[in-house]
Amino acid sequence: MSTTDPLGDMLTRIRNGQRAYKDQISSPASKLRSSVLDVLKREGYIRDYSQRESRAGISEIKIQLKYHDGQPVIRNISRVSKPGRRVYSKIKDLQRVYNGLGIAILSTPRGVLSDAEARDQNVGGEILCQVF
Repeated sequence: MSTTDPLGDMLTRIRNGQRAYKDQISSPASKLRSSVLDVLKREGYIRDYSQRESRAGISEIKIQLKYHDGQPVIRNISRVSKPGRRVYSKIKDLQRVYNGLGIAILSTPRGVLSDAEARDQNVGGEILCQVF
């Protein structure tokens, strides 16, 4: 099945899995999705993820969701830059998510980074999503 927004589809799967208190969910694999999951893992929003081939030539990502005291670690995950409206930001214009309690995930010339990593490297880019 073809989707117009593959990253938005993965974020919705994570959101729905957290609301249903699932231990793990699956999503079709891509390089962008893996890069975003790397950032979520580094920042402590998911436990882990693994990629495996489900059928010949078709890869799938298994995402292990994380909970703290029975509540989902990810309270809000939303797509910012959409296929119909791309949102770009210079690093000095990038606003903090929930006064620094959340993160923004950016696609930069140096790869997919969290907002803190982008500030350290002084590089802006497309704001993919926000996580709190």
